[in-house]
Amino acid sequence: MQWTDIKIICDKKFEDVFDYVSAEVCPMGVQIEDYSNLESDVLEIAHIDLIEQDLLEKDRTKIIVHHYISPELDAQESLLVLQTRLSEEGVDFTTEIEYVNQEDWETGWKAYYHALPIGENLMVCPSWENCETDRKILKLDPGMAFGTGTHETTNLCLEVLDRTIKGGERILDVGTGSGILGIASCILGAREAEGVDIDPTAVKVAMENAQLNGVDDRFTVKVGDLSEEASGKYDIVVANIVANAIMMLSRNIPEFLKEGGLYITSGIIIDRKDEVLACLENLGFKILKVHTKNNWVCIEATI
Repeated sequence: MQWTDIKIICDKKFEDVFDYVSAEVCPMGVQIEDYSNLESDVLEIAHIDLIEQDLLEKDRTKIIVHHYISPELDAQESLLVLQTRLSEEGVDFTTEIEYVNQEDWETGWKAYYHALPIGENLMVCPSWENCETDRKILKLDPGMAFGTGTHETTNLCLEVLDRTIKGGERILDVGTGSGILGIASCILGAREAEGVDIDPTAVKVAMENAQLNGVDDRFTVKVGDLSEEASGKYDIVVANIVANAIMMLSRNIPEFLKEGGLYITSGIIIDRKDEVLACLENLGFKILKVHTKNNWVCIEATI
């Protein structure tokens, strides 16, 4: 089967607009090509300073936002929605269409995904690799769901969980994706974890990853939103999504967080840090710590 890749090319200053515009047509997320910090990104990720000339010649002021539309959906309708919403937001953009074989899209990234140490205790290891380490191993096959541990937002959340979990906690993972945060919590010693996600594919992947790690008796995943599927009080609530969704759902978090419990939220681009912090404080949260990695932010808060 072929997926449709709708590429939106625009000035980097419009990047935040895609937090909410893209979600209307591509709820599983988008891929953004951004070469503005190419040299520093390559040095940090690959630990080399040799970069192909064609990459060096990329326009540093532009981003390319890829929206992958499944064969079951109407790509023309998705394109129209994107064009209409971006025009309403005053975005100056161009559009390109490309078709991608599902098999290539699903598996091609595996060549670039390798074992990754997190914090002091954890090692995230692809399911197809044999990892030899004294760390606690989290085996992962993210498939079509977001969350490998390599992205700054997931990495920041995992580092906080690695430092925080002492054993016996009850965890809620909102927008669980691949299940990486809930599963990591169980591996680090949490008594139980629950994940919720509006995407049935993500829930399926998360359940498979829980079985892969032998924690499916302590990690349960449900399709739905926070208010419908969460129950009781949790020691830690973690939400690694996007700024707009964080500000919207945070008003419901106190209902599920124990007094003195920890709220970990990430997926916030640095330009929106102050906006999210102000929102949380207005909702009665006490900000404990703010972590940054490259252009991404993770916030620890409590009530």
